[in-house]
Amino acid sequence: MAQAMRPNTVGGLFATDGKSHPLQDTLLAVTLVLGITSFVTAMFHDLHLLSSWTGLVGIATGAYGQWVSETTRERFGLILGLGAAGVGFFLGMAHGGLFGGVVG
Repeated sequence: MAQAMRPNTVGGLFATDGKSHPLQDTLLAVTLVLGITSFVTAMFHDLHLLSSWTGLVGIATGAYGQWVSETTRERFGLILGLGAAGVGFFLGMAHGGLFGGVVG
């Protein structure tokens, strides 16, 4: 009787194919940290420089991470980080932008 084989995904948290992905895991962690930082600091009007810059860098690292990601778990975490970074970036831009109060 033929049965479908299922891959063992218990081994790694992010690598569902059983291989290590150090670059992708690093990009995922950096994107999540930058996204959370950007999102949290965007709630404070005076921290618009921090929220807009961390959001911009988080969007860039998340986009590159999506480009080189290999598993669904990596992409899921990257999307969460990208969303938080995007919200933080746009709120930071609305509160004063990348150079608001520094140049001009």
